[in-house]
Amino acid sequence: MTSPHTIASVRPPVQTSLDDLGTPLADVTFCVVDLETTGGRPGVDLITEVGAVKVRGGACLGTFQTLVNPGRAIPTNITVLTGITDAHVVRAPRIEAVLPSLQEFLGEAILVGHNLRFDRSFLDAALTAGGREPLTNRGVDTLALARRLLRAEVPDCKLGTLARAMRLNHQPSHRALDDALATADLLHVELDRAAAWGVTGLDDLMAMPKMGGHPQARKLAFTERLPRSPGVYLMRNAQGRVIYVGKATNLRSRVRSYFSTDTRRKVGRLLEECARIDHRRTPSTLEAAVLEIRLIQALDPHYNRQGRPGKGGCWLTLTDEAYPRLTLARTPPATGAALGPLPSRKVGQLIAEAVGDAVPLRRCTTRLSARGGPRREGPCTAAQLGVTACPCSGDVDDVRYAAAVNQATSALTGEHRLVASPLTGRMERLSAEERFEEAAATRDRLAAYASALRRSQRCDTLRAPALIRLVTPDGSVVELNHGVAVRWCDPDGSWRVAEAGPEIGSPDQPLTKAMADELVTVASWVDRYGAACRIEHVEGTWASPWPPPPTVAPRRTASMHPDRGVADRRGRSATAPSRMPRMGLG
Repeated sequence: MTSPHTIASVRPPVQTSLDDLGTPLADVTFCVVDLETTGGRPGVDLITEVGAVKVRGGACLGTFQTLVNPGRAIPTNITVLTGITDAHVVRAPRIEAVLPSLQEFLGEAILVGHNLRFDRSFLDAALTAGGREPLTNRGVDTLALARRLLRAEVPDCKLGTLARAMRLNHQPSHRALDDALATADLLHVELDRAAAWGVTGLDDLMAMPKMGGHPQARKLAFTERLPRSPGVYLMRNAQGRVIYVGKATNLRSRVRSYFSTDTRRKVGRLLEECARIDHRRTPSTLEAAVLEIRLIQALDPHYNRQGRPGKGGCWLTLTDEAYPRLTLARTPPATGAALGPLPSRKVGQLIAEAVGDAVPLRRCTTRLSARGGPRREGPCTAAQLGVTACPCSGDVDDVRYAAAVNQATSALTGEHRLVASPLTGRMERLSAEERFEEAAATRDRLAAYASALRRSQRCDTLRAPALIRLVTPDGSVVELNHGVAVRWCDPDGSWRVAEAGPEIGSPDQPLTKAMADELVTVASWVDRYGAACRIEHVEGTWASPWPPPPTVAPRRTASMHPDRGVADRRGRSATAPSRMPRMGLG
């Protein structure tokens, strides 16, 4: 029979959700569950007993215990282990009758178990078999926590071993309620131990199994004072120098992720060198993003790759000579068309090749004069291959070359179809001829060009208005002067001047790298959160160009498995990357 027991003075249960994972552990309601079954195969073997205990703040709020009739004979070895016989369960309810009461008892509590996957898989199998949805409660596994927090003190992490070693009030007996009570005691021991790692909230506890084994786990103490709010964090080395700057919607969660889910190669070196973590809270995620890029530009942290002064930043432009050609410049030209700043010279070279493939400008570096005539005995190599014009041999019509220069100027300033159309046709032709490597190289050039042009147009669009006053989803207000944040208004109505940013220039002036980095930062934030913002005032025109630059990316296609045909040996449909580089252009 079902016999739930609850104490009379029970506080209302605390619901936990993805938006409330920072709930202090003392306020979190845990429900410890343990099952006895006829075997170890969910969906094949069945439940014979259910035990559960609900706890919060170290106090027991209630228990749930019932035998379950599996509808079949209990194996002898299971009877020897648990003591549960067929006679015990013959009058017990079936699992279909137990599940509604159990789900009501669980409510929104955090599910806890020792090897929780086992118990959860049996419950989900029973729910699914009865036409119900699987459990959605978030879970904590005391076995995983024990392996991180207690493994050095015990020969193994079995529940019985831990109960004896930790001298728990309840000892497991392979009966559901006894094991659940012992697991609840173990959970409280683990919570005490985890506090030494700076675990104070539910989100910390969820990540603890991975964090505890990190080689730099002792530095988790640096995160204890980080708030669960937007802001910027600064990692410093032993000399106090800032080595990394980052932003976060939840500062504590983001920084602690370095000790668990972030597996990038540089993270290990970064944490090894880190000796202190400072932070600055911001009222909004937009201010955090702007503050991050400004601090990176001001402090030049070693481990930041994007936004550092002097890193990357080049412009694709035309030379100032009689027969202009494409060139990469370290600084933006004072006059003339230019596309940039580009992240690196390697990317700039790809874009130059993309424009050069579409517009027949010369590629040789011979110095030419409008009056001096040819300086070579014959056309250059590129001209001999028929991919470009060669005025150095004196065989090029000046009018036609001037038209090509005008096309290149237009391509650098926004007429993307001058490049996209011929390169798309070339990709299709090369693919049809099964020249896949050349088609892929052409695709990469077009993708680099389209990405750079999209970035440039986003900057120009945001830079055009003299003033934009925008209300963010957080309730704060920002004023942008030609795209640069100059003033912030907090939700309480107080205005303050933004920290020093890049020099604000008119839209007619060349775009510097520092200015572009901030404009892209703001534009990316607007793209993501703009639908939830409110525009209070705009001086000028704030509109995106149409049509936008194309989006170029490889198209994933299903193909036959190279060895076994359409399906692999397990009967699953198999896909392999096609040799043909299909292109998506939109």
